[in-house]
Amino acid sequence: MPAFETLLSPVILFFVLGVLAAAARSDLSVPEPLAKALSLYLMAAIGLKGGVQVAKAGFTPQLVQVSLVGMMLSFALPLLAFMLLRAFARLDRLNAGAVAAHYGSVSIVTFVTASDALTRAGMAPAGYVVAVMALMETPAVITGLLLARGSGTLTGGQRGKLLREVLLNGSVVLLLGSFLIGLIIGEQRFEAVAPVFVTGFTGLLCLFLLDMGLIAMRRLRESRALTWRMAALGIAFPLVNGAIGLGVAALLGLDPGTGAALAMLAASASYIAVPAAVRMALPDADPGIYLSMSLAVTFPFNILVGIPLVLQLGPALLG
Repeated sequence: MPAFETLLSPVILFFVLGVLAAAARSDLSVPEPLAKALSLYLMAAIGLKGGVQVAKAGFTPQLVQVSLVGMMLSFALPLLAFMLLRAFARLDRLNAGAVAAHYGSVSIVTFVTASDALTRAGMAPAGYVVAVMALMETPAVITGLLLARGSGTLTGGQRGKLLREVLLNGSVVLLLGSFLIGLIIGEQRFEAVAPVFVTGFTGLLCLFLLDMGLIAMRRLRESRALTWRMAALGIAFPLVNGAIGLGVAALLGLDPGTGAALAMLAASASYIAVPAAVRMALPDADPGIYLSMSLAVTFPFNILVGIPLVLQLGPALLG
């Protein structure tokens, strides 16, 4: 699928509509309860469909291999981000660690949007990538916190609360839970709910991306802590991390769709699960920095540039 055609997809255009509406200071908004409901729907849908696909194909050594590699990437990518944030953006250790945690974890919405684009391009990723995505949310948080403060500065109670926050985060629970449900029910029983979770998926994704476009632009417009150096890294990180993801996918011999999906997971930055954990463990870190970089810079870049780029490079490097 040509990059220009990807940019003209309804999903991307609704995101652009949200960005333009917020830039023009329109009062357009998506009610908070609806936004939360859309988020729950998307996570349940992608988890169910992934579980059903794995049930259909069966467990393979590749599933285990990619899961382990994904977790290793999540542990390692914040290290590179931390060094660049300290050296180039001149951030203090606390804020550099807080930001770094976001760039090893994943953006569910970026993955869902990329999966939709890959499927429409005839390169649907393997169903088990949903499980890989869920497993990649947590390790980066641990690395980021260790970089920012070191495990010795956290009390036993704080470590327990953090562990609970990370492992029982709503998005992780829903993704893994719906994945297991899909794995249990299989393709035949899934047909009963397929009209809800398949037919309406793209339309509801459009509405969710509209809301994300509004939020991203308003966050960027209101931010006072974001410097040009931080914004530059917010663009550089997905390019570097995505290239690492593609390189790993090539070494593993993944098909173009699955490899491109892994690359987008590596390129994305969390703005839901990780901010919640960072807010609790690093209360003195500046959310105007880590939220603005992940949500207002990296997320739009990945939606508008990263996904079309991976759609072009994936088949060329992995085909």
